[in-house]
Amino acid sequence: MKVYVAIKRVIDPYVKVRVKSDGSGVETANVKMAMNPFCEIAVEEAIRLREAGQVDEVVVISAGEAACQEQLRAALALGADRAIHIECDGVIEPLSVAKLLAALAKQDQPDLVILGKQSIDTDNNQVAQMLSALLGYPQGTFASRVTLEGDGVTIGGKRAVTVTREVDGGLETLQLALPAVLSTDLRLNDPRYASLPNIMKAKKKPLDVLTPEALGVTIKHHQEVIEIMAPKPRSGGVKVGSVAELVDKLKHSAKVI
Repeated sequence: MKVYVAIKRVIDPYVKVRVKSDGSGVETANVKMAMNPFCEIAVEEAIRLREAGQVDEVVVISAGEAACQEQLRAALALGADRAIHIECDGVIEPLSVAKLLAALAKQDQPDLVILGKQSIDTDNNQVAQMLSALLGYPQGTFASRVTLEGDGVTIGGKRAVTVTREVDGGLETLQLALPAVLSTDLRLNDPRYASLPNIMKAKKKPLDVLTPEALGVTIKHHQEVIEIMAPKPRSGGVKVGSVAELVDKLKHSAKVI
């Protein structure tokens, strides 16, 4: 059984994000980059499934510039078996990412595709849903628990996966026929740290480089960013002496009532 895990290169979540002086984007030059935290959870879940003997191979995939290979090697150090880098220049929109993953999945036929539910830079939360639609696979988004069922539990003669997902009203449990697309939520697991021996081993694991053209996908841009601006600095709070004064400030200063 083969599992695909899609990962994304983002600014390290512990780095303060700065907007470029021309407002065209955020500053990435000389900024520490890392694997998207939700993608780390996806990698961890795939490795746990393999360690449990339910998965034979874990393949990590990333689309983007050549620097993405740094995060792919990090995923290999965590325990993934091989990596695929789809080399693209510039910003890639979610639909293009979904098309690239779909084209690769149609060639390689993975049994399960796991993604982080969203990236911490754009927060779109779109790729998993788009990929499911393009492939015609069932989807289980915002997964907080994933269980691969044994041969005795099938749907339409296909092996099943049970997904507990977090929804507004609580928890929802789904049984999906494989192949399927899953997206991970925060409470699914706690990602491990890579050990030094595994970091050294990751340098020798296979990493294939592909292009969108090799997959038959044309990268198109459907959106244009007009301007990016930093939020206004928050003003300090004030103490009030009475409820009447509080109501007055909420009406006339804050203008929220």
